[in-house]
Amino acid sequence: MEVNGSRKRETYHHGALREELVEACVRLIEAEGIAAVSLRRVAREAGVSPGAPYHHFADRAALLSAISARGFELLTQDLLSAVGPPGTTSGGDEVSRTVAAYVAFARRQPGHFQVMFRPELSEPEKHPAVQEAGDAALQVLTDLVGRLGVTDPHALGLTLWATGHGLAALALDGLLAQKAETWGTDPDELLARAVGQVGRSVDALTGTGAETGRSTPPSA
Repeated sequence: MEVNGSRKRETYHHGALREELVEACVRLIEAEGIAAVSLRRVAREAGVSPGAPYHHFADRAALLSAISARGFELLTQDLLSAVGPPGTTSGGDEVSRTVAAYVAFARRQPGHFQVMFRPELSEPEKHPAVQEAGDAALQVLTDLVGRLGVTDPHALGLTLWATGHGLAALALDGLLAQKAETWGTDPDELLARAVGQVGRSVDALTGTGAETGRSTPPSA
């Protein structure tokens, strides 16, 4: 995946070059996987000199850290958009929408998603921006379940995170489509049923479903 060779080299403004390097790296990951990433390769994809990335990123890990933090920021925005005004739907509906938004993000931003949970980026002292952005995304889930009156919102928030992450991984790895074919259904329909089941489980746990009714399971 090479960029057009006619692109002018070293013509970016300082901030624009950093953003282009990040975007070029994400494109490379989506096309060839994270193993293909090096600063030299990303520079080539961005159409700049091999030394240009070092003005912004000390090493490969620093570039991946920036991608991870940005991914969590985008995920947080999507999760917040999925949470409706309090009291308008059942808690289970809100949970279903939020889990669906998590999966939809992973499918729409697979490059970011591959980087966000890399074990080498999980050390807070080395990658504080990743830690802060990741905590903000998880906080959306814990705030949501906290409004439902559960006794342990952290445990339920973590469970919802694991559920959304697992479904996202199945979708990206092709296993969701494989099982859907085996079971004679459509991947999106199967996913909607799964996130709907999560919502119904939350309603059963909190007793909120009967008060507000339920809507159609959201699509991821």
